[in-house]
Amino acid sequence: MDNDLAALEQRLSTLLAHTRSLRVANETLRSELAQMQARNRELALRVQQASVRLDALLARIPAE
Repeated sequence: MDNDLAALEQRLSTLLAHTRSLRVANETLRSELAQMQARNRELALRVQQASVRLDALLARIPAE
């Protein structure tokens, strides 16, 4: 019975360590996702601004 208890304790310890590791990884991924979403919004704004400038330039081209 002591062997069973020791094995269970070892498995529980391993599970807890794995859970902690996954929590850290999850926090890291959440942070990276937030950064990438902010970068995506920034790039979308830059594309929109470039589109507006391009439309303005095209409007200045004389029609044939």
